[in-house]
Amino acid sequence: MEYYKFALLVVFLSYIERCWSSSCVVDSFTVKQDFDPKKYAGKWYAQQKKDPEGLFLQDNISAEYTVEEDGTMTASSKGRVTLFGFWVVCADMAAQYTVPDPSTPGKMFMNYQGLASYLSSGGDNYWIIDTDYDNYAITYACRTLKDDGTCEDGYALVFSRNPRGLPPAIQRIVRQKQEEICMAGQFKPVLQSGHVCACNAVQTVQLSRPVATRPMRGSNPDLRGVACRSTP
Repeated sequence: MEYYKFALLVVFLSYIERCWSSSCVVDSFTVKQDFDPKKYAGKWYAQQKKDPEGLFLQDNISAEYTVEEDGTMTASSKGRVTLFGFWVVCADMAAQYTVPDPSTPGKMFMNYQGLASYLSSGGDNYWIIDTDYDNYAITYACRTLKDDGTCEDGYALVFSRNPRGLPPAIQRIVRQKQEEICMAGQFKPVLQSGHVCACNAVQTVQLSRPVATRPMRGSNPDLRGVACRSTP
């Protein structure tokens, strides 16, 4: 009798796991319908983040989006990161966005680079999971997929137009969307203290990857990118 109970439990758990995996397949995630870059343009402040593997921006993250005359969306972003466990610096990035499938404008591809000609460049998916354009936005990127189509390594950000945060009603919407992309409980708050970045020839350091958008894997301290010391 006990054996049959155990076997039934195993079958039940296997069923639950398959259902969970099916609902967390990245290609099944929905994005903002009829996404409008012109409404999305302007300044956004990160309020929460789910980090990928490796180094990632820690606080005072902001991004300003612009739509060019030809309809192309570009962005400049800033944020602070700690190097070597003690050196707090600010990273500056630039990015351009393309839409691989015009029928799904909320699923974009982001090409990024540091703000100097000698810096490395790269790209990530950039999906607008949801936004109301005036208050909040949730962005998502999966960098590595598992064999079953779920995400092995990804990151997401919750943005607000107001650096002071989001009202309770919108926070409830955000939590629902976090569940829909299978990241409930994985987000950390992002401090917005008003610190700014100031660069000069002495303060500029080199980072091996542009930490604002594609974080570096592992703990290799040989970093190249654009970074400046943080000042209040």
